Amino acid sequence: MAHDHDQRHESHAAHDHAHMDFAKMLPYLEQEAELSSPLYASVADWLREWQPEPEMIVDAGSGPGVVSCLLAGTFPQARVVAVDAVEPLLDRARERAERLGVADRFSTLRTELDDGLDDLEYPADLLWASRSLHHVGDQRAALAGFARALAPGGAVALLEGGLPARYFPRDIGIGRPGLQSRIDAIQEAGFATMRAELPGAVAETEDWPALMNAVGLCHTATRTFLLDLPAPLTDDARTFVVSSLTHRREVLGERLDADDLATVDRLLDPEDKASVHHRPDAFLLMAHTVYVGVKPQ
Repeated sequence: MAHDHDQRHESHAAHDHAHMDFAKMLPYLEQEAELSSPLYASVADWLREWQPEPEMIVDAGSGPGVVSCLLAGTFPQARVVAVDAVEPLLDRARERAERLGVADRFSTLRTELDDGLDDLEYPADLLWASRSLHHVGDQRAALAGFARALAPGGAVALLEGGLPARYFPRDIGIGRPGLQSRIDAIQEAGFATMRAELPGAVAETEDWPALMNAVGLCHTATRTFLLDLPAPLTDDARTFVVSSLTHRREVLGERLDADDLATVDRLLDPEDKASVHHRPDAFLLMAHTVYVGVKPQ
């Protein structure tokens, strides 16, 4: 899987995942994960409560390895394995690990998460899965595979859900107010279709604590983390908002009505003073929820 975790997932990029080319999305995935690094650093510090000194960390659905390498930096005694099904993303993860000086304790494993993690050489003390589980048809079975991959006392940290990202006020002065809410509704419909069309799809209530308990983990904690970048945005954050909206335009364009499509096009036009490129009111607000489940000793 390729969520580096655009909410990979923004995830959130638009939720028509069945047609996503994750290798093509590599620059966007890196951009989002790097911008969100303060959020992920806060998550990593919080995870010390359950795993203060993990020796083996697995990033299940690592994407280009931004978070994998952040975990390697947070836990300097740990070996980190980045797991993904897309080789160009794993290539980039290895390049990042080399550049950041953690390659001596960093490795990759190419596999689909629904094939299990049986090829791991050692059990994990900490298994991080950010917006990757929802790409697997049978999420309960995959979560059971995560549990099997843990050492006794090991922890799964599952990032799923949260809230859709917000970039603008409700009324932005062009088009009908509430543009992002209407885009969210289209994405939710696309997400449901994507889930239904996955190989071996199983309908599952997204009660992550209950699913953790059902596969033999002890749900221990849940916490939501914010990335709150208020207006006016930095150049990097503004560039990301442009990239995110551009991606939505490409995926959702034919499903937007004519008025909303025209508004999105204006928001992306660098020559338009009402565009993201110039707006003083653009911001970035994301909320990511993390669930922790511990394997009994």
